[in-house]
Amino acid sequence: MAIAPELRAQILRLFQAERWRVGTISRQLGVHHSTVRRVLDEAGVVNIVHALSTVRPTRADRYLPFMLETLTKFPGLTASRLHAMVCERGYAGGVDHFRHIVARHRPRPAAEAYLRLRTLPGEQAQVDWGHFGHIMVGRAKRPLMAFVMVLSYSRRIFLHFSLNARMDNFLRGHVLAFATWGGVARVLLYDNLKSAVLQRVGNAIRFNPELLAFASHHRFEPRPVAVARGNQKGRVERSIRYIRDNFWPARRFTDVDDLNSQARAWCDGHSASRRWPQDDRFTVGQAFETERASLLALPVHDYPVAERLAVQVGKTPYVRFDLNDYSIPHTHVRRTLTVVADPDRVRILSGATVLANHPRSYDRGAQIELEVHVQDLVDHKRGARQHRATDRLAQAVPAVPELLKRAAARGYNLGSITRDLAKLLDRYGAQAMQAAATEALARDVPHPNAVLLALEHARELRQQSPPVATQLSERARRLDVTVRAHALGSYDELRPDTDHDKDAP
Repeated sequence: MAIAPELRAQILRLFQAERWRVGTISRQLGVHHSTVRRVLDEAGVVNIVHALSTVRPTRADRYLPFMLETLTKFPGLTASRLHAMVCERGYAGGVDHFRHIVARHRPRPAAEAYLRLRTLPGEQAQVDWGHFGHIMVGRAKRPLMAFVMVLSYSRRIFLHFSLNARMDNFLRGHVLAFATWGGVARVLLYDNLKSAVLQRVGNAIRFNPELLAFASHHRFEPRPVAVARGNQKGRVERSIRYIRDNFWPARRFTDVDDLNSQARAWCDGHSASRRWPQDDRFTVGQAFETERASLLALPVHDYPVAERLAVQVGKTPYVRFDLNDYSIPHTHVRRTLTVVADPDRVRILSGATVLANHPRSYDRGAQIELEVHVQDLVDHKRGARQHRATDRLAQAVPAVPELLKRAAARGYNLGSITRDLAKLLDRYGAQAMQAAATEALARDVPHPNAVLLALEHARELRQQSPPVATQLSERARRLDVTVRAHALGSYDELRPDTDHDKDAP
């Protein structure tokens, strides 16, 4: 933070003329003691500060040569460890005051100077992510990430928000920036994020293969900055800070699409109209118009940037993707399918065949279904039950398939006919059912009522009692209990002895 010239002059006057100590100046002026020391150091009176601070001898004075030698060899050694080493050599002071002594004598790294980077028009752009907190989408807490790309020459900013920083949104940010600017910079600078650099050992760099393929398609060179050298992409770092200070405060939006609409308007308006750092006579927007002609042309064909991943389908006809379930045809359970997702749609593929196309949900635990998928599964289950009953009837009663065939030709409901025939089979048995079905076919009446009539006619000829269903309902089983009769003699004991009462005096 910059120090006002009036405050700087007052600190120097109180220290040099009035001989106030650093602590006194700090308390009286209401500033931090480090600010006072910084002013004195910059004014070249640091030796005087140290001299005034060490007028009174301390316990550590005899150990200063050892401390200075150790700190010279190991500048990063902690004060607590150095205190322990000095205590082993006879120092009896506490660690708190010792920390101040170490801080005063620790060697300071030399200030590093940086060259001002100047680039040619269309030569370089810088890329980075910015994190802007979280937003709630239904029951899901999603991170709000800002993709930022800056042209190094004109300082033109591209800003796009998304709900994650995965590779598809990283590449999509590039595509949108190139389309907005109408061209591509020749070199793109990246920090060492995983979307760009997978591994780095010294000068050996292993790029993300997806980024390399994308760069090859657009003919730009991806170039990572050195480790811990954020100054090499300082223009995008300052742009993110500018976005936080100028665009983001008090910003209101309904959803991410609304926020991106506001971001585009801000980039084209307020951001583009700011002063161009290289020449006060021009704005960033005017400098960009000069740079636009130097950008590489866009490729003829678009690069696919949708997210693709293989998913294993379980026993239910749903695919889990990004915290939500998407329906698929029931014929593809227990398989490995491919999900292709963009910000608006989720497509599920089996090879090159699109099985489902859903609107994308950013909620959590939602089921996104197509009605046809659910209805097909219900119909399949009903048909499966009917087929199981039909197979059982055909095996037990060989005449049933022909009866069902004729019934279908007449437009009867095969489901109800199969159900009624199965009940008759359970009650009368397979042998009686075969004879009755054959008689019904001979009479050309393919209906359960004809089979039941033949069964009852045969039973009456044999003079048999009506059959009873072998399976009772739950209510019938509860009622079908044996009740033991209670002995009635015990009730006589409860009757009053009326004869005895009449004979009493």
